[in-house]
Amino acid sequence: MYNDMKNFNIDLHCDLLCYLLDPAAKIDDNELGCSLPFLKEGNVKLQVMAIYSATGGNSTSDGEMQSELFADLLKNENFFLFEGENYKNPENENRVGVIASIENASGFCGEEDTLDSGFKKLEAIIEKTQKIFYLGITHHTENRFGGGNNSTAGLKEDGKVLLDYISDKNIPIDLAHTSDQLAYGILNYVDQRNYNIPIIASHSNYRNIHDKNRNLPDELAKEVIRRKGLIGVNFIRNCVDDKNPELLYEHIRYGLDLGGENAVAYGADFFFCKNHPDKSRHPIFFEGYDDASAFNSVNSKIEKEFSPEIMEKISYKNVLDFMERIKL
Repeated sequence: MYNDMKNFNIDLHCDLLCYLLDPAAKIDDNELGCSLPFLKEGNVKLQVMAIYSATGGNSTSDGEMQSELFADLLKNENFFLFEGENYKNPENENRVGVIASIENASGFCGEEDTLDSGFKKLEAIIEKTQKIFYLGITHHTENRFGGGNNSTAGLKEDGKVLLDYISDKNIPIDLAHTSDQLAYGILNYVDQRNYNIPIIASHSNYRNIHDKNRNLPDELAKEVIRRKGLIGVNFIRNCVDDKNPELLYEHIRYGLDLGGENAVAYGADFFFCKNHPDKSRHPIFFEGYDDASAFNSVNSKIEKEFSPEIMEKISYKNVLDFMERIKL
């Protein structure tokens, strides 16, 4: 594995930690797209592991437990904390690098918590995970900080305080699950305060190709690109197309056409979806695009349809350049 360091992959988003929250969870490697065998088969050298909590009564306890699960991963011989160029070290040749991220700020600050206590919980998560790749303020629904992708709420006062708090912590803000109103609110507030907060969309496609709230409108995609951020291509069917898996490549082409040659990356969003309650969304992933081994065939097609240089940028170079640029 990784004998050819020019051909490995980086994935900006998966939900393994949330799945592991269930004490009865027994991982069937064939049912979890981001299981270790699939990550190795797909030549994934860095997998960003999301700490996801739904807004509600257990949000902060779920966030805390997932940070502990991540810390346990770092003790496992199959994983290592991805830092700088340590992926080149011989001892990491057959291991998967990981970094944590936060998907929904409710994971450290509940609706009834004080902001001070919430920020202390955020610092505790950072201490346990050692670093946070990015922070998403919301998920599907609205919370105290702003509106999720299924709402129309914008940036709230607590959201402004959160941006103030992280403004000097070198943690990118993720627009993958914001309402359009929240995304614009974040961008405007960051500019008004002259904050140097990196902006990404870790697992989002393009609304002009598939009209879903989870996908980026052109103006937001262009803003992420202009700010030298990242846009992670999402493999979930609901974000690609209802029927045609090949539109994944149209999303890639569209991102490139918008000027995203140095921004487009992978944000596959693999999670345990067998028991997903919304049956209308099944299958969650198209066959052949449902686990991390798919990166191999996707890379091959990108290389043929675009170029070897574009394939390398999407598969790993754009993320490495971003990490170096912001000194993550």
